[in-house]
Amino acid sequence: MSEIEQRAVNTIKGLAMDAVQKANSGHPGTPMGLADLAVVLWGRYLNVDPDHPKWLDRDRFVLSNGHASMLLYSLLHLSGFPLTIEDIKGFRQLESLTAGHPERHPSVGIEVTTGPLGQGFGMGVGLAIAEEHLRARFGEDLVDHRTFGFVSDGDLMEGISAESASIAGHLGLGRLLYFYDDNNISIDGNTDITFSEDVGGRFRAVGWEVDEIDGHDREAIAEAIEKGLREIDRPSLVITHTHIAHGAPTAQDTAKAHGAPLGEEEIRAIKEAMGWPDDEAFTVPEDVIEHFRMAMDRGREAHQQWDERMDKASDLAAELKQFHAQISVKLDGPQFDPKKPIATRAASGQLFEEIAEKVPNFLGGAADLVESTKTEIKSSTRFSRRARTGRNLAFGVREHAMGAITNGINVHGGLRSYAATFFIFSDYMRPAVRLSALMELPSIWVYTHESIFLGEDGPTHQPIEHLASLRAMPGLWVVRPADATESVEAWQLALNRNEGPTVLLFSRQNLPVLERERGGVERGGYVLAEGDDLVLVATGSEVSLALAAADLIDRSVRVVSLPCWELFLEQDDDYRQSVLGEDLPRVSIEAGATFGWERIIGSDGLAIGVDRFGASAPAADLASHFGFTPEAVADRINAWLR
Repeated sequence: MSEIEQRAVNTIKGLAMDAVQKANSGHPGTPMGLADLAVVLWGRYLNVDPDHPKWLDRDRFVLSNGHASMLLYSLLHLSGFPLTIEDIKGFRQLESLTAGHPERHPSVGIEVTTGPLGQGFGMGVGLAIAEEHLRARFGEDLVDHRTFGFVSDGDLMEGISAESASIAGHLGLGRLLYFYDDNNISIDGNTDITFSEDVGGRFRAVGWEVDEIDGHDREAIAEAIEKGLREIDRPSLVITHTHIAHGAPTAQDTAKAHGAPLGEEEIRAIKEAMGWPDDEAFTVPEDVIEHFRMAMDRGREAHQQWDERMDKASDLAAELKQFHAQISVKLDGPQFDPKKPIATRAASGQLFEEIAEKVPNFLGGAADLVESTKTEIKSSTRFSRRARTGRNLAFGVREHAMGAITNGINVHGGLRSYAATFFIFSDYMRPAVRLSALMELPSIWVYTHESIFLGEDGPTHQPIEHLASLRAMPGLWVVRPADATESVEAWQLALNRNEGPTVLLFSRQNLPVLERERGGVERGGYVLAEGDDLVLVATGSEVSLALAAADLIDRSVRVVSLPCWELFLEQDDDYRQSVLGEDLPRVSIEAGATFGWERIIGSDGLAIGVDRFGASAPAADLASHFGFTPEAVADRINAWLR
């Protein structure tokens, strides 16, 4: 075993060096330093099936230090996943499967997109939560896998890792096993210039099992994995002391080995020391291929045994498969009284029991704001050490971790997860929201208190630029419903979107229930009141304001509700023109930054918004101060028309 494993280590080192050198770009040092660990984990323990990469009960592997992507690509190729040597040679090239940092592609074995340090750490916690929940609901015969991950010094420096580690320890996620690549090197030099804490002590303090080993001693690695597999009540961190660019005569243990090609001369010297052909690149010996392919038989056999158990548990198995299937959801919602104004966050909250019934794999939570965001599934319990079937996740004040964990749950499959907080705190979640769009995950981001009209909490809590910022993010749908009925449609829209994330924005303040026919939200925008001379386009709480202002304008005024720009702009030209009118003056009304509204109203339109920070005052006073009363809006529009 030791001889073939050493050849496997050498193969990974060679592929990493050669691919980075050919691309003239990349990170060779970390794959070389982690090769011993990877060979043991993948060769002896990891249960995956290269013939069926999306097998539901496979172990999950997360490379949180995504800059070490050549390590993952080498493992996938050697193990027989559909990633070829030509893909390896195309490292970091346009349209290649082997991007500079891993990009989610379950069909070839890439579970998650990583690169922004710490995000993989958090997503791994989400994967572990998903496994625990599904195993509790369906039993260990059908759900019985683990989450493994490699994390770096940089991952642990990021605050998100502290938040994620804290909640993982609190929840006792014993089927989560991380390996910390402690190589003492960062881009700027030795880690001791910035990072001198007791990592083991930190993780023990938040409830983790901690081990410490030589990361190049393969038997010690195996013993640490065995120990982690035996631990069922605590997540495990194995502090793995490694050498970056292990085996390089001059580059080992240097910062220059982190993010640049090693150079032909250094590579030749390394290969000579390994007894490796130094006159060729991308050497993959047949016995190494055979070793990895035989190792993968372990996962194939586990998959076959799982299939047999699924056949025996026919009803339960069918339900599990249904959890992983895409379903169509139609929400009825309560009958909202047009005479009783209601905050859209409250209207949203009234949908949760219907959603929970119609979407049995729906779960999520808030960052210590369940009562404020109205996002509790009252018919279920809270997910905890003792209640793994609970569908309410208590994230605490950990927005960074909440975002990544939610993505991890949705990456896992079988569950539809949401996360909620105040809109202003979406700033803390932005990297996770961006990755949800990049990975095309159906994550649902619920943000309440979505304008200056949250009132007295003041400008620190009042979002201004946030709508424009999120609308600029590719692949993200941002939905700001105007009333309770639009809120029902907004939730239905989000639940039926399976290839991308959705932001749902709900008000703190009460809003009128509009007298409208159901529909329109699914197309992003629609005509709420007809008119031939002027078009007022508004979102959220400003739609009812636009209707009131229209009555004060001596023109035939059309009022358009535009809850989702992204969907509206996807509609054909005829529909958009039918809504916005042809050659009509356009005015936008929204209690946020006006940036970007020219896409809707044109460069000649009037944008009424808030392009400064808010203030601490009751909502009614803020409306008067910032000109968001019917009279002030009508006066401004009349002056503009003149």
